[in-house]
Amino acid sequence: MRCYGVTGWKNAGKTGLMVRLVAEFRARGLSVSTLKHAHHSFDVDHEGKDSRRHREAGAGQVLLSSGRRWALMTELDGAPEPGLDDLLAMMRPADLVLVEGWKRDRHPKVEAWRAETGRPLIAPDDPTIRAVAAKGDPRLSDRPVLDLDDTAAIADFIAAEVGL
Repeated sequence: MRCYGVTGWKNAGKTGLMVRLVAEFRARGLSVSTLKHAHHSFDVDHEGKDSRRHREAGAGQVLLSSGRRWALMTELDGAPEPGLDDLLAMMRPADLVLVEGWKRDRHPKVEAWRAETGRPLIAPDDPTIRAVAAKGDPRLSDRPVLDLDDTAAIADFIAAEVGL
């Protein structure tokens, strides 16, 4: 499965870029899936809902299904978080899987970076970052720098990288 990451510090524009890339690749006729890493506990069901009550009662997995979608929630119960490869293996085939987060994994990535955040680039110390999508001048000379707002150019770069 073709996998490409979008990484960067908080408020760098990762999620906005992900959303635009999904729409761009879909407009090109490709099937796209996404994986998003969360750094904290999160819930996809709400207090008082049946699925939440099942989980709170101790169910290790809760699968919700309707005529429009299904979702499987799995409690780790102290087990280690699955790695990116394990999670990718659980996904159905797609032309491209875009991964948000997972800074330390070894898949190829584009870094979203905005000068206004004041955060340094990750790219100089990470060879898996193949390009930087920037708002401002990142002063980087050893790999491509793309305009963070030029979604088509970033999509073209990723497509060439993964052979689409």
